[in-house]
Amino acid sequence: MKQVSENLWMLTYPLRLFGADLRRNVSVIRLDSGKLIIHSMGPFNRKDVATISALGQPAWLVEAMLSHDTFSQEGRDLFPGLPFLAPDGFSERVKFPVEPLFPPPPAWSHEFQVLEILGNDTYREHVFFHAQSHTLIVADLVFNFGADEPFWTELLLKAAVGSEHHPGMSRPFRAAITDEGAFRRSMDEMLEWDFDRVIVGHGDLVETGGRKKVATMLERAGL
Repeated sequence: MKQVSENLWMLTYPLRLFGADLRRNVSVIRLDSGKLIIHSMGPFNRKDVATISALGQPAWLVEAMLSHDTFSQEGRDLFPGLPFLAPDGFSERVKFPVEPLFPPPPAWSHEFQVLEILGNDTYREHVFFHAQSHTLIVADLVFNFGADEPFWTELLLKAAVGSEHHPGMSRPFRAAITDEGAFRRSMDEMLEWDFDRVIVGHGDLVETGGRKKVATMLERAGL
């Protein structure tokens, strides 16, 4: 586990796709109340549960988009009884009930904000802002891989994202945008958040300059 900032941690797990490791990043956010939000599920084990629980009281499980269901059952099994928040339609994928992700729980208040990305109903991604650490947390909106990835991973990234993937938007995500006007309005609202750091769902943490890098990525994508 990596402590990203005060009250914010990240765990990274392997995620194999066509022989490449695209990694799955899990974020753990501790609110002022001491309650924890676990954003994105991973292939947790009992040691992970103990490590996370030592930070505070696990209180919510969150999946940010429809296709992030790979490890959802593991998360639900190892953190039983917690509210599981996800976009509309997610329950049909995982075959267990979930609660709406938007609007967010009142207990999150100004500490952890949620924005639904409009114009892309295939993904239905929601992005998050941790105000205390000036951190944006995303799922598939942004990929961030450096130039030192193994050959096969780099090959897959060039095919799926393009040569610009530090950071970059995947071609499938771009192709799934059916209402560019609505999508742009969501991005404008997101870019009003005062973030510098970006935790991506797949790849490396963007430590600094995240807002400018995300804006440049959107410009390259024609958005």
